[in-house]
Amino acid sequence: MNKLKHFQKYQFWYEAAAIFLYLLINTTINATSVIMEAKRQANSPTFNTWEPFVWEYSSALSILLIFPAIIWLLKKFPLDWSNLRHQLKIYVFASIVFSGTHVLLMVTMRKIIYWLQSMSYQFGDIPFELLYEYRKDLWAFIVIIIMIKSYGFILSRIQGEASLIADGEESVKPQNCDRLLVKKLGKEFIIKVTDIEWLESSGNYVNLHIKGRIYPVRATLSRLIEQISDKGFCRIHRSHGVNLDVIDSITPLGSGDSELKLANGKVLNLSRRYKDGLKVRLV
Repeated sequence: MNKLKHFQKYQFWYEAAAIFLYLLINTTINATSVIMEAKRQANSPTFNTWEPFVWEYSSALSILLIFPAIIWLLKKFPLDWSNLRHQLKIYVFASIVFSGTHVLLMVTMRKIIYWLQSMSYQFGDIPFELLYEYRKDLWAFIVIIIMIKSYGFILSRIQGEASLIADGEESVKPQNCDRLLVKKLGKEFIIKVTDIEWLESSGNYVNLHIKGRIYPVRATLSRLIEQISDKGFCRIHRSHGVNLDVIDSITPLGSGDSELKLANGKVLNLSRRYKDGLKVRLV
């Protein structure tokens, strides 16, 4: 579980590193392939050895810069097969914007690098080249979306994603949530909300710590604490909440904050902002 927590804490950097390494390896292979193919053909166009690397790296860097926008697109307009026609219009338009932005960034980088080398970069016949690039970019756009969705699906199955179940209802209500439905590795099982020891905000998720295990639930900490506060939960920090029944001791600190020691030995910070609220709940 420590490895999972470490991954969740630095998840962005792990993901960024993986994408960077993939693009670096892929573009390097493509650039060296261009050079090798040129040497195999007697009448191939001549170019400097560094040029294929500029062509490939500028393309990869442009995609890397656009990548956050694709993630935003998937969050803003999540794939919904029940309205496929509308979704298709949005994503076709997005693919055109993706390709146009990719070409603009890529060509700009190449022109700057060629200018620094006292050379001129020619993009070619613009209508033909734009169509040529869109043909490749459309496939890249589709592959990127498939990779993002597949990664999210696999990650949620490995981590075990949880959702709250209200008494007698399938949907979540603002209060009176007694159980958690946890989905992990294709299985579903129920956990009592009162088994949660403490909560930790982690990006778009809240990590639920239960007997040494971590279950992420897609929610904000404020909203989740509001939903389960009647079960004995209280917020103690901008990033933490706690089950009042598992608090072992409270130690004041010179800064005005305090430390909470839980029954399992875990120590959490109690900030001054939430100290009075905790005292009211403990009385």
